[in-house]
Amino acid sequence: MPYQAEYIWIDGTKPSPIMRNKTRIVADGKEPDIWGFDGSSTNQAPGANSDCVLRPVFTCPDPIRGGSNILVLCEVELTDFTPHPTNTRAFCVEAAEKYADQSPMFGIEQEYTFMQNGRPLGWPENGYPAPQGPYYCGTGGEKMVGREIIEAHTQACLDAGLAIEGTNAEVMMAQWEFQIGVLPAPAIGDQMWVARWLLHRIAEDYSVVVSFDAKPMKGDWNGAGAHTNFSTKATMEGYDAIVTACEALGRKAKEHVLAYGAGIEDRLTGAHETASWESFSWGASDRGASIRIPWAVEKAKKGWLEDRRPNANMDPYVVAGMIINTCCEALAESE
Repeated sequence: MPYQAEYIWIDGTKPSPIMRNKTRIVADGKEPDIWGFDGSSTNQAPGANSDCVLRPVFTCPDPIRGGSNILVLCEVELTDFTPHPTNTRAFCVEAAEKYADQSPMFGIEQEYTFMQNGRPLGWPENGYPAPQGPYYCGTGGEKMVGREIIEAHTQACLDAGLAIEGTNAEVMMAQWEFQIGVLPAPAIGDQMWVARWLLHRIAEDYSVVVSFDAKPMKGDWNGAGAHTNFSTKATMEGYDAIVTACEALGRKAKEHVLAYGAGIEDRLTGAHETASWESFSWGASDRGASIRIPWAVEKAKKGWLEDRRPNANMDPYVVAGMIINTCCEALAESE
């Protein structure tokens, strides 16, 4: 029996790309093949030369339709089968392959905000909810909005076979988080994009919009990030490698911050558990630092580091590729 393959890709919208999808009916026994789309409608091509190519790179069961239906994440290519200028996965693959011998691995903590009618879900039409405090990992009452969407999304990720590690309510009302990992690149980006797509799709059924904006509400409210945990074979064996990686990130701090998502200066202010985007610091258990070393890592003198700077709207392919290039190059030189 034919099955449905939902082709998913990342478009060329600026400053932050959005996700697109369309359904293909595939004959029984056939694998999803390359397909195409109108790039002039996705900010990826002019109307006079609009064809773009979709090349499948990651497939998983479709937890929404069920049965033998699948989700198909695709890279975007030009018609000569070279990477499209918006194809950041190609950059990530190149970095991962170059330093594969160091076994770089990632876990990403994806924060986001539920919105409805232009306001965070559950917020009053006029004014504001109670101040931040009871929402983080909270339970009960009117303050914990959107939990039914969280539960549906978590189960969908499990049914799709994604490496989801957990979920929790975040500091601002209507703000939540899920974690994907521990995975190598580009798999960390593949699974993060599919998990994001599932969240958007499931929220549709509740008439809710998912925002990955770095600072969805101005003022004394937390922004939304995508803290990125990183390790290599060397960091898992000794603390000196972690220090080397942190110092390397410091030398290229501005380069990284500029590529870590739109609106980063609004979120990285030095308040609300962030370091300023104009400075760089690292330290153990310090949530006000650019790079945090978890207490358990400092105690064990080996493990991983947490880059707290990436925005919720960051491109995981870009962030993973940059961290690999910066840290693994420094670690190779230190040997």
